[in-house]
Amino acid sequence: MTVSLEAMLAEESEESRAHIQVLAQEMREEISLRELRRQRNLTQARLAKKLKIGQEGVSRIERRQDMSISTLLSYIEGIGGKLSFVVDMPGQTPFVLSRLGSKRSKKKAPKKTKTSAKSKAKARAAA
Repeated sequence: MTVSLEAMLAEESEESRAHIQVLAQEMREEISLRELRRQRNLTQARLAKKLKIGQEGVSRIERRQDMSISTLLSYIEGIGGKLSFVVDMPGQTPFVLSRLGSKRSKKKAPKKTKTSAKSKAKARAAA
């Protein structure tokens, strides 16, 4: 005999049904980077071009269990998203963590020129 989900849920308490609904919602919200990329209709090759890395680099990112925030940020921005972190502390209202993983413009250091042996000798003589 087969019992429908609705029939099973009808036998549960209101509290139990609410808990099951929360768990089901959490399961729906979990998605892999690969699935997210596919939802955006992007191939690994097209994303790799946007990220200026090789296709195998995208594949490695998608298989990782642990990665740097900057890598995740680049990936999410590459597929057209925005990354934010919500912190949920006991007894506090959840908040968005700021300035974490934001891209900063890197100022290039002035290029050092090679000093020839003659220039070094002249500098020593002048000192």
